[in-house]
Order: sequence, then C-alpha cells, then structure tokens
Amino acid sequence: MSENTLTAGRMSKTGAWLHYFANPGRFLRFVRPALPWAAAVSMALTVAGLVWGYVFAPADWEQGDAARIMYVHVPAAWVAMSGYAMLAGVSFFSVVWRHPLADLAAEEIGPVGAGFTFVCLVSGSLWGKPMWGAYWVWDARLTSVLVLFFLYLGHIALIRAFDNPAHGYRAAAILALVGAINLPIIVFSVQWWNTLHQGNTISVSGGAKIYITMLYPLLVATLGFYLSFLTLVCARMCAAIMERRTRTLLVAAAERGA
Repeated sequence: MSENTLTAGRMSKTGAWLHYFANPGRFLRFVRPALPWAAAVSMALTVAGLVWGYVFAPADWEQGDAARIMYVHVPAAWVAMSGYAMLAGVSFFSVVWRHPLADLAAEEIGPVGAGFTFVCLVSGSLWGKPMWGAYWVWDARLTSVLVLFFLYLGHIALIRAFDNPAHGYRAAAILALVGAINLPIIVFSVQWWNTLHQGNTISVSGGAKIYITMLYPLLVATLGFYLSFLTLVCARMCAAIMERRTRTLLVAAAERGA
C-alpha cells in the first residue's frame, strides 16, 4: 500500500470522526447534562483560588499587596490567548472540513474570549497604575493584547456583516486564522523588545519564578478561569442550537399555516 493511500485513509478517518461529533443532537446529549456540574466546579475553583490568593497567600516582597491582582489578571490573560487559539482552531476546521459545528463554536467563542480579554486589560491597567504611575502605556505586551481584543471584536462584527451567514462565517474564519500571528507576538514581546512589562513568571522550560505559596492559588484560579471559559462557550452553543431549532419549527409552522 502506497504512502499516499495511507495518508488519504487517515484523512478520511479524521474527517469521519469530526463529522460524527459535529451532529448538534450528539453535542447536546453529551454537553447539556455536564453543564451544571461544570459551572459548579468552575465557580468553586475560581472562588477558592481568589480567596486563597487575596486572603491567605503572602504579599509580594517587592510590589506588596498590589501584586494580588495577578490572581485575576494572569488567568484572564492566559484564557484570552488560549481562547483565540481555540477560535483559530475551529476556524481551520470550518475552512478545511466544513465542520457543521465549527462556525457555531467560533461565533460563541468570540464574545466570551473578548470578555476575558477585557478583564485582562482592565486588571492590567489597575496593576500598572501603582507600578508604573499610569493606567496605560504603549508597551509591546499591552499593545499586542489590545490588538487581540480588537481581533475578537472584529471577528464578532464580521460574522454579522453579511446578509448570507455563510459569507460572514467564512470571512470571520479567515480573519481568525490571520490574526493568530498575534499570539506569538504577545508571548515573546517581553523578550523581543525592551518593555516595561515584567518577563514571564511561569514557563514550561524555565519553571516558575514565584513562591509556591503564591503559585498554588494562581494555578487553582487559572483552572477555574479555564473551566469557566469552556462552560460559558458550551452553554452558549447549546442555547444557539436550541434557538436555531426553535426558529426552524416556527418557520415550518408558518409555512403550513400559509
């Protein structure tokens, strides 16, 4: 068997697997029962991480209590970037495989990701005031995160800019894929340019440059933020699927009445 045949077979299996889970009915049956549990766990983790960080964790030796805002700012920043990476991923599925749920997922990821990015920008500004003496500076990290926020807003607007929804989904998917180039700029901006923003405190290769007593609540809060993001996106997708089903039933009923 040739290599091309094996590659084609793998691609066909991948496509079949994607389309199997693209069925809205299967998605609802799998996700809806888990939403209340996911919401409860995400809220518990988020509250536990924030209370742990703001009440029980020690203050930073250099920045004092002002550094406690990191328990909101850092998780929001990570989720904002991960959310856009997810947006680019489902946009890729939409363009390549025409995944039926990919466009719906992209439409619902946009507002949630924009919300977390807004929290990141606001909390970062509140942190920057006592540290830099200003709520905003045109720092490379701050500016690239602001661009990320605008990319989210552009994606939301572009989906709704066409009378034909298919054209809006396709244009927004292309924007999401092109905008993904901003993610490495955000990550490496503090290394590429001389910025006011501090370097990465936690990295996969370099470990953590933070006390364990501050790291643990940060990780708990981050896990809560990530689970909250996924729960919100899935809840919005379930609501959108039900809305489309209701609209279809109303249209069918109106046509029968006419």
